[in-house]
Amino acid sequence: MASPQRVATGNPSLLAKLHEARKRTDAIFALLSPNSFYDRPILERHRLIFYLGHLEAFDWNLLSPVLALPAANAAFDHLFAFGIDPVDGNLPSDEPKDWPHIAQTETYNRRTRERLDDALDTADFYDRSRRGHDFETLLHVAIEHRLMHTETLAYLLHNLPPGKLFRPANLPDAAGSAPPRQKVKIVRGFATLGQRRGRGENFGWDNEFEEHRIYVPEFSIDEFPVTNQDFLAFVRAGGYEDASYWTEENWQWRKSQRISHPHLWILSDSSSPLAPKATWQYRSMFGTIPLPLSWPVYVSHAEAAAYASWAKVKLPSEAQWHRAAYGVKDGSERDYPWGFVPPDESRGNFHFKRWDPAPVDAHPKGASSFGVQDMLGNGWEWTSTLFGPLPGFEPFPFYRGYSANFFDGKHYVMKGGSAQTDASMLRRSFRNWFQPNYPYVYATFRCVEN
Repeated sequence: MASPQRVATGNPSLLAKLHEARKRTDAIFALLSPNSFYDRPILERHRLIFYLGHLEAFDWNLLSPVLALPAANAAFDHLFAFGIDPVDGNLPSDEPKDWPHIAQTETYNRRTRERLDDALDTADFYDRSRRGHDFETLLHVAIEHRLMHTETLAYLLHNLPPGKLFRPANLPDAAGSAPPRQKVKIVRGFATLGQRRGRGENFGWDNEFEEHRIYVPEFSIDEFPVTNQDFLAFVRAGGYEDASYWTEENWQWRKSQRISHPHLWILSDSSSPLAPKATWQYRSMFGTIPLPLSWPVYVSHAEAAAYASWAKVKLPSEAQWHRAAYGVKDGSERDYPWGFVPPDESRGNFHFKRWDPAPVDAHPKGASSFGVQDMLGNGWEWTSTLFGPLPGFEPFPFYRGYSANFFDGKHYVMKGGSAQTDASMLRRSFRNWFQPNYPYVYATFRCVEN
């Protein structure tokens, strides 16, 4: 019997995910007061007005060629096309007047969505010969790019001055003391990084291929991420004042930026950070609270590495982190630390359930087979591995620089996810990366001993 002919129509599931992702970013922008859109809360990043137009411009520039749609506003398509990631110390110098009005940008967004949606509703996702590549892959790229920017927008807004955001109701309170520090032994075995091409229906970014198995000798790893309480000991011990704990480059960064504590910490009196009784506050998403000792500390890679040096331990490699998260003593591996059941809110702090971290011991159901906790969500985790290609890497033909532009020896792999990470990006093969002297991202760490 001949196979039934596939109807030339869009993929309802993917289109629904695209609309849901749009709701997420729209909700983030709804937190902003109108006078905030031309702020630059992080000097290394664009003004917020860029991000308002960027998400639609990215979708348009990615999808319109394969949908055969002519440009309607080529100037905005180009203006909002690319973000920035300065690693050379040069900061953007544009002024608010260099950007369009909010109303112009919102009109561009609305018209762009309408034109794309009209075409997507009838697009033949399966006609690969005419389009040149997998159209479903392009939709996945558009969706996950937008979801990644939900997290980017969250930490950008987190750095706005008080009063610039509309505060949601029913925010969770900070919790009490942190659990005791202890190490978990991870027996030797293999860690599988990446995923295999053509295996199942799983989407992956270009840096997630090809599948690569690495032998990992026995080691011990922290049961929980390093907490604010743990890191406070490093601060009080003068860790920010002792160059011996820092690489030369990181030390020069620390001195030039006058960094003496984690970015979200606030010294609430005139005490020295080294004073045992110094009073610390914490800049949560919507206000200042007493330093939550049980939450994971958010720091740059440079600060995490300095702490590890002070504690006479190391940051885990990407393979060690994988082994602790997904490995099983019998040699098998899991899809998630807890097993094969899809993520839900009992397993960790992810998928936009909270604006801020949770206590590191709040989700025991998310523990790995070795008993390592809090590995997905609550903060990306720094590794010691420089971001680079896995064996068999091939760049996306439609987005060749997505990963390859950052294979520069200046970015480190992060694993896990944060409170603002969508559940779809909790897959085992997903890799995030940032430069070491960037303290704004929701990133924590844990340490290992060989």
